[in-house]
Amino acid sequence: MSEIIVHTDGGCSGNPGPGAWAYVMRYDSRLKEASGFAADTTNNRMELQAVIEALGYLSARRRQIAAKLSSWHEEDSGRKKADPVWLDARISVFTDSQYVKNGLCSWISSWKARGWKTADKKPVKNQELWMKLDALAQELKPSFHWVEGHAGVEDNERCDSLVRAEMGKGIRAP
Repeated sequence: MSEIIVHTDGGCSGNPGPGAWAYVMRYDSRLKEASGFAADTTNNRMELQAVIEALGYLSARRRQIAAKLSSWHEEDSGRKKADPVWLDARISVFTDSQYVKNGLCSWISSWKARGWKTADKKPVKNQELWMKLDALAQELKPSFHWVEGHAGVEDNERCDSLVRAEMGKGIRAP
């Protein structure tokens, strides 16, 4: 089975402060990179946003393809169009954020069971982002993996470079 590999990163200059997110996505020989800036945010929000942006992109592309295939089948029911192979590809997300990895793999089910409250009954920070990410994870069923930051993992290093570039552009902007 084929696999879509996604690396994500987020960062912040000050916490809170100006921040950025980025992802690098690979499928076979294809490469997709994206990044963005936020003027006043936190590191954890940017780490979450990076994963949301990557999975959001995949979700939107899948919906576009499904709609196109549906219209093709309606127009010419005698001709079958093959679904693009990547629609069935496994998705593996690599993050250097323990917050994101632990949140998705360990904490989120308890948060939801407690009505989005932590073990000490406080509201979960960044709840709106966790809810978006949870919906995308439920839809796409990716696996999540932690990778050590600044340890020479090529796509993680590329994400870090994209984050730094976005922060540099955003901080210099009038």
